[in-house]
Amino acid sequence: MKIGITCYPVYGGSGVVATELGKALAARGHCIHFIAYSMPFRLEHIAENIRFHEVNVNAYPLFEYPPYTLNLTSKIVDTVKYEELDILHMHYAIPHTTSALLARQILAKEGIRIPIVTTLHGTDITIVGQDPSFAPVVNYSINESDGVTAVSDYLRSETLDADIQNDIEVIPNFIDTDRFQRLPREHFKQAICPNGERLLVHVSNFRPVKRATEVVDIFHRLQQKGHGLKLLLVGDGPDRTSAEHRARELGVYDDVRFLGKQEPVEEILSIADIFMMPSGSETFGLAALEAMSCGVPVIASRIGGLPELVIDGETGFLCELGDIDGYTEAADRLLSNSDLHERMASASRARAVEEFDTSIIVPRYESYYAQVMERTPLSV
Repeated sequence: MKIGITCYPVYGGSGVVATELGKALAARGHCIHFIAYSMPFRLEHIAENIRFHEVNVNAYPLFEYPPYTLNLTSKIVDTVKYEELDILHMHYAIPHTTSALLARQILAKEGIRIPIVTTLHGTDITIVGQDPSFAPVVNYSINESDGVTAVSDYLRSETLDADIQNDIEVIPNFIDTDRFQRLPREHFKQAICPNGERLLVHVSNFRPVKRATEVVDIFHRLQQKGHGLKLLLVGDGPDRTSAEHRARELGVYDDVRFLGKQEPVEEILSIADIFMMPSGSETFGLAALEAMSCGVPVIASRIGGLPELVIDGETGFLCELGDIDGYTEAADRLLSNSDLHERMASASRARAVEEFDTSIIVPRYESYYAQVMERTPLSV
């Protein structure tokens, strides 16, 4: 099968999922064509059956802003025609599905009918889709897709509440559990925690919704309880400066390391004792799944799709949004009870392997593609 995939190629959950899906499909014998404005973040190299088509965004004096949607449309048209693609998989409704639908109209003039699958990841519904200036285009793009998937039951429900008539298949995010597993990194941990301290880790894009400053607050309270701890904050974004300021304000900056964007992140997760995710919005929580696969208990907000991933009291703890005392108490329990920590670490790894491994989820996409292609005419 020849599959075209378009995603945001930058550091973030949707781009990671789209790229890993393409790589996994390629490993299963499909020919994958990535169409984006730059090389996807996790696409380390181009394999024989993975190809990258760069969208060139030209700047003309006539346009105040470069017309990326139109440039993407043209690249999709060319790629479908000359590479003879079987199906398009768009990650995010706008601008990707919008461009694909316009490309489909152009291709129809030449008798080509290309099926379009749209995967919803979250903010395209929970933020962008609720903006009145975008809502009509988002709804049109979803409703006109030949197939639509969402990464959690929560997101499916949110989407159907937004005046969407199309059927939505829930296919959760997945992970390569062979790659994301606990690795022997004793020397690395000793360098971070020279006196045998325990290690808290937070990974995000440091947008305000990720509430990174709360992680610093929780860390400070745990130190006040007498726990020997270090904190690693991985990623970058607008709230990093606020988190750094908060760490200095609380007097814990020397015990906190801001590592910026890191790849491969599994080496860091391998030395973590607890993964903190106090987010204000998560439609799935891919970073939490990566931690679980590495045998790290997760303490997260009881919001969005996180309760579908983190089993409260089994693979970690779920706390109410903004409940700093609750997060602190949950972490204190794990740090004070080695048996509890070991049980949750093992349960986290087992859940990742048994429910979310690549080998389980990717065939569901293959099956869904086949269903969409079967009910979609391949010519006009």
